[in-house]
Amino acid sequence: MKLDLRLNAILDPQRAGGRALVELARSVVRGGATLLQLRDKTGSTRRMVEEARAIKAAIAGTGVPLVINDRVDVALAAGADGVHVGWDDMDARDARRLLGPDKLIGLSINSEERARTGPLEVVDYVGIGGVFATLSKDNPNPPIGVEGLAKLLAVVRSRAPGLPAVAIAGIDAANAAQVMTADVNGVAVISALALAPDPEAAARALRAVVDAGLARRAAQ
Repeated sequence: MKLDLRLNAILDPQRAGGRALVELARSVVRGGATLLQLRDKTGSTRRMVEEARAIKAAIAGTGVPLVINDRVDVALAAGADGVHVGWDDMDARDARRLLGPDKLIGLSINSEERARTGPLEVVDYVGIGGVFATLSKDNPNPPIGVEGLAKLLAVVRSRAPGLPAVAIAGIDAANAAQVMTADVNGVAVISALALAPDPEAAARALRAVVDAGLARRAAQ
């Protein structure tokens, strides 16, 4: 499965601006999202499986994968393209054993210790953050900023050269260019898309900033 991390749109019913997640998914994919992640910390397992199936059906034919945050069981039941796990979730090695070699697995990295010890050998990409302050999840740690992002990414790449990485937390079109000066492959966002008046236009604008940042790095 082709992995394109340029614009990872995280879909969360608690941060959807009252929109149905299926419609939000369609909008951000039209705007240029390259990966969708379904995150639901409060809903029932049944609802999450149904939501994931509906989103998969809505984006069928676009080539955009859907991964499930935390829930390997939901990913399996819904036929999703993979999972994204953190340090309080199932170990990525166990997730790989359950999902097999062909599904996507992302891993959150939020400290140097985890960058040094995480099971990078079994994952397809890492999400590094939180880069900036965000209201979308409880995060007791202070933002690491772009400098911290680059530092953690350097540790990851020293262990796994070329492993794709996406920056997360508090990223929008106003600061994404700064984020892209680090060697990340893209950005992961929630509020900048979901709470925008026009999520499709917001995705298009953010994707343009990311693409411009990648082009500048390629030209250097």
